[in-house]
Amino acid sequence: MIFHWIAETLRSSPELAIFLALAIGFWVGSRKFGSFSLGAVTGTLLAGVLIGQLGITISPQIKSVFFIMFLFAVGFGVGPQFVRGIANNGLPQALFAVVIASLCLVCVYIAAVFSGYGPGMAEGLLAGSQTISASIGLATDAINRSALSAEQIQEQLNAIPVAYAVTYLFGTVGTGWILAFLGPKILRINLEEECQRYEREMNIKPVNENYETGWHQHIMRAYRLKTIGKFAGKSVFAAEKSAQDRIFLENIRRDGKIISFDENTVLEVGDCVAVSGSHDALVYWSNHAEEVSDRELINIPIETVNVVITNKKLNGQRLGNLAESDYSHGIYINSIHRGSMGVEVPLLSETDIFRGDIINVTGTRRNIDKLLNEVGYADRPTEITSIVLVGCGIFIGGLVGSIILPIAGVPITVSASGGALIAGLVLGWLRSVTPKIGNIPNSTVWFMNTVGLNIFIAVVGISAGPTFIKGLHEAGVSVFLWGLFASAVPMLLAPLIGKYIFRFDPAINLGCCGGARTSTASVAMVADVAKSNVPMLGYTVPYAVSNTLLTMWGLVIVILLS
Repeated sequence: MIFHWIAETLRSSPELAIFLALAIGFWVGSRKFGSFSLGAVTGTLLAGVLIGQLGITISPQIKSVFFIMFLFAVGFGVGPQFVRGIANNGLPQALFAVVIASLCLVCVYIAAVFSGYGPGMAEGLLAGSQTISASIGLATDAINRSALSAEQIQEQLNAIPVAYAVTYLFGTVGTGWILAFLGPKILRINLEEECQRYEREMNIKPVNENYETGWHQHIMRAYRLKTIGKFAGKSVFAAEKSAQDRIFLENIRRDGKIISFDENTVLEVGDCVAVSGSHDALVYWSNHAEEVSDRELINIPIETVNVVITNKKLNGQRLGNLAESDYSHGIYINSIHRGSMGVEVPLLSETDIFRGDIINVTGTRRNIDKLLNEVGYADRPTEITSIVLVGCGIFIGGLVGSIILPIAGVPITVSASGGALIAGLVLGWLRSVTPKIGNIPNSTVWFMNTVGLNIFIAVVGISAGPTFIKGLHEAGVSVFLWGLFASAVPMLLAPLIGKYIFRFDPAINLGCCGGARTSTASVAMVADVAKSNVPMLGYTVPYAVSNTLLTMWGLVIVILLS
């Protein structure tokens, strides 16, 4: 009786079915099976298919709204890296991503042709084997616009989740296994040793003549100078350079008063100085000066903030160059994150930094303001989203994407959804250069990205639920085998293409491969095997390019097979 009442309620209020699918899907997707989890998208799809057995009808406009929102967020997130990858010294990695993404499309097309799959089954094979759920939306639009009859269109749409669900598992796990465990064997390298070698080479010119690999946690202590020679009698600049690590004098008390000073100020015996630096650096001071308790002296406003690099002069510069600049005085870098996935890159003096990178820094408010004037803007936490930016971006992008261009008699369009993706790319890049155009907080981007996609997937699963079991029975094991082919072949060839054609360093080659397949899980597995995050340096540019291309392939595969 209760089950019947719930079923009737879901049929009469289909919006409740969507939220139920989300709740179950995210819960199932987060469960660990050994070291593997289904993920939210697959969990939501399977939950939607199960709930769809009740015969629930949902307006297709719902999935259209959330999917176009998702695509805009994807573009906005990868925009800076996408444009940089095309325009700057990431060009070889960007071209590599184009080659591998095209190879993925070719493998899916070969599988579809040899198996006689229609556009729906082929798109499900593409989305599952390449783990690119976003392509489903563009393929759905393309199928709906095709010349097929209404019955044929529905048949093709119902086939998408069948092939996706069957092929996604190996698309996720298989890709990671191939790159992490077969990849080093294919390249004939010891990945851990290559990453260690790369770290040494990247740090040939150490930051400020210091062989440490990064800038360490910021602390502050107060010291009294008791003897002439070591610090007293030297200028502030000389005292700061006397340590082997980065240290800075933040305050000076002389004759009981806190005085103003610059780098030329000469320190005197009896001065009390506030010194900031790493733990190791301040141990050095403790050995040559008396540590004192002076709350007023070290009562300096300290801030830790994310800074988005927008200065084009810094694009492609070494991290060491930033360390040596005047405006980095008193600044400590804690981490650098790159790309929409927030990949953390190593803090090496030879690490390149780019516009759009987010650096987490610690320092006094005065020093951070000086840094911001030269580097970019502070991405301080905010809850305010520029709906004007979101609304206008999706609207204008959708209008442009809806333009139909007849080429050789064939109507070609990227659709409103594809236009929203392109608009997101453009606006994401523009904001990395001109932050004043508007802000979309990370939490909002996450919501638009994750929830937008999964609501779309939930509706797809619920709508296809009644025919899913039948389709899976008809498709048989051949779909899984073709999925294995489409997932494995590009990843077996990619390391060799990266090695012999693009000449990638062995330490980042497999990271480039994972990025070109937009597989964050696989690069995480590679990093785990390497015991280093160096492979992540090759991930972001290929990811940004392939994330766009593989999504667009959903439209292309339908055109090729229609």
